[in-house]
Amino acid sequence: MPSELLNIPGVSLIKQGKVRDIYDLGEDLLMVASDRISAFDVILPTPIPGKGRVLTQLSRFWFKKFESLVPNHLSPRTIAQAVSDPVVVKELETRAQRVRKAQPLPIEAIVRGYLSGSGWKEYQKSGTVCGIKLPAGLRESDALPEPIFTPSTKAEIGTHDENITFAEAVKLMDASLAEKVRDLALRIYREAAAYARTRGIIIADTKFEFGLLNQELILIDEVLTPDSSRFWPESSYQPGHGQPSFDKQYVRDWLLSSGWDMTPPGPELPDEVVRNTAAKYEEALRRLTAV
Repeated sequence: MPSELLNIPGVSLIKQGKVRDIYDLGEDLLMVASDRISAFDVILPTPIPGKGRVLTQLSRFWFKKFESLVPNHLSPRTIAQAVSDPVVVKELETRAQRVRKAQPLPIEAIVRGYLSGSGWKEYQKSGTVCGIKLPAGLRESDALPEPIFTPSTKAEIGTHDENITFAEAVKLMDASLAEKVRDLALRIYREAAAYARTRGIIIADTKFEFGLLNQELILIDEVLTPDSSRFWPESSYQPGHGQPSFDKQYVRDWLLSSGWDMTPPGPELPDEVVRNTAAKYEEALRRLTAV
């Protein structure tokens, strides 16, 4: 059921993001994860079946795992208390979160544990990642000596996030709050990465979002999903080049080889790319959440 077709009396769509559609439930929000996929800040025309369900289920898993460390935005109230149609409720329970209304912080809290992506490109030019000096001689996909916190601004659809220094992040919020966000993000990453290794997955980097609820810092949006992280299979990990992954890097790689000029509209994805991407998302969910 495409989230655009959701029609509930008294419930209005207030925001449509790259992947999530957000509806107003009065004291709470209904955050619906669609099967849309974006790359290079462009929403692609081809959905990935089951993707919204994977993002939601995996986020719920991590929210639960870290709830003793940091509160999160999940509401104690159920979707069924706001939606009367049982068919719609059944669909939403697999791909939606009922969440408390929080004030999002103006930065994305990115933690990098390995040298990859834009970080690798910057390192090749200057020996730094987001302005942080790193040891010489590192290879692509090498583990960093320690995970690093590299915040960015939040971009609107069609524009790019901008990496900023921690000093610049402090200018956007209270210094003590910025320090708490940094320390929490690094701690969650370290604990999640250690857990994921026991499931055969390397979390190369990830993006967290935090917000304030009644002046309390909470974890919001999505957590450690294939959309917000780079997941690598540990069994094939070999630094010195890019790694196969359980995330949308596979789609990015296809797009880079397609001849697309990275401007909207994006190209339709071939059936093989859609099937393989869906399988990678499902595999990440199975590995990380299987008891």
